[in-house]
Amino acid sequence: MKLRSFFDCFPRSGVLGFLATFILALGSFGGGAIRYRGGVLDSLGLEFLSYGHGAAFSNVSVWLGILLLCIAWVVLAHRKVFSDSPASLSDLQHTLGLWIIPLVAAAPVLSRDVYSYLMQGAMLRDGFDPYREGAAVNPGPFLLEVSHDWRNTTTPYGPLHLGIGDLITRLVGDNVTLGVFCYKILSILGFAAIAWAIPRIAQELDANPQIALWLGVMNPVMILHMIAGMHNESIMVGLVSVGILLTLRRHFFAGVALVAIAVSLKATAAIALPFMVWMAVWFSTKKIHSRVARFFAYGITGAIETFAILVAITRISGSNWGWVAEISGNSKVINPLALPTLLAGAVAPLGKLFDEDFAYNAPLALFRTAGSILMLLGLIAAWWFFRGSKDNWRVPAITGIVVAYTVAFTLNSVTLPWYYASIISLVGCITWQRSWILPLVSWLSLVLAFAFTGSGNHQLYNLLWMICAMAGAWVCMDYALRRPLPARDASLPEPDAHAVHQSDVPAENHLR
Repeated sequence: MKLRSFFDCFPRSGVLGFLATFILALGSFGGGAIRYRGGVLDSLGLEFLSYGHGAAFSNVSVWLGILLLCIAWVVLAHRKVFSDSPASLSDLQHTLGLWIIPLVAAAPVLSRDVYSYLMQGAMLRDGFDPYREGAAVNPGPFLLEVSHDWRNTTTPYGPLHLGIGDLITRLVGDNVTLGVFCYKILSILGFAAIAWAIPRIAQELDANPQIALWLGVMNPVMILHMIAGMHNESIMVGLVSVGILLTLRRHFFAGVALVAIAVSLKATAAIALPFMVWMAVWFSTKKIHSRVARFFAYGITGAIETFAILVAITRISGSNWGWVAEISGNSKVINPLALPTLLAGAVAPLGKLFDEDFAYNAPLALFRTAGSILMLLGLIAAWWFFRGSKDNWRVPAITGIVVAYTVAFTLNSVTLPWYYASIISLVGCITWQRSWILPLVSWLSLVLAFAFTGSGNHQLYNLLWMICAMAGAWVCMDYALRRPLPARDASLPEPDAHAVHQSDVPAENHLR
């Protein structure tokens, strides 16, 4: 069967995506990050779906849902995004809404983190300090659902994270099901903010908003980890995206305020702030003729604003500044998504050839230390290199944010799939000037979508599995992107006059 014939046998991408997430939602209760005690299946007398042959059926349902969602994304690209007659932005938004509806009622998938969120909120509610004590100090229904690896670990998240958890656990008591549903609503709200902001950022950069929405929002990694996985990145990336959009529209202090709120949730949001200062330096119309003076004016006032917001949120949440010491996160996670771990995994077997007692932790510690130093240097280099100019500041700033996040997550000691939401969401806004970025990010997204099981365990060291995933992703992207990129939809509003065209090459020539 020819490749085109295989994909053409699937129904419309909207229907296929809905079917995919519906199957995924059904399988999530027995094949996802299932409850250790109680839960929906237990209440309905269907707990057999979470063990034995029932669990096998649930796991197959989860994998089938993920597979069909990826195919729906690929089919959508071929038929509606990169076709000769691309769909309108509103049509893609309606399709996205159709895809995520079934996930509203789904159980957690691909991660158990939401149970830790509830546990940490309950700790603050009950008078414990999550920055000093692990979850084990506060036994109860929430603790039973926390992964054993994290029961004696402090939280790396900011005061807003704890404040939200405190509020939710006060509202639902110790009801795990209601608590999870509350986080699902928050995840959807954060995802909606991303979906609203990203096409508008693309328009500000004179890029194609349909491609930005398809790659940066409808991406399986985004849907699976932001909504199905319910990670707090959904809220963080949503706030940062809207903050960046406001800054692009010359509302610097409003943009900084939103990013500062995001920092109080997760510190990595702060990576965007220095680039927002560059934007303000260039678009400023104030009577400050010196670029250096404008830089210090916006840099200092932005820093003061950020600090004031962090102080306010810390006080209101009833938390403390212990989160600053926990920013480096936890080093328990070992997977090759982080370059230091990948290098340590390559060096350790070689070391054992010469010394049987050669310890894996020795090169791991060395590479993590080197990675931290290189990360700092890389962030500074990205900030300086992508500083832009008076006539060209929009695209360099957003490109710099993407590069900085890529440096951070590549060289960080620990990296997980949902971290990439900060990169994926924005990269579609700049692919119109870099023809190789879109195929690469699309391919990596499909590979990453298949790298984690419904329960949250990864397959990154399963060589045969990953080879099949990479080969399948390559075939899919060859089908999706074989047509030329469409030009900007003429029915869409024209960008502001200050939007700068970075290339005279028509968009439709980029992938030829």
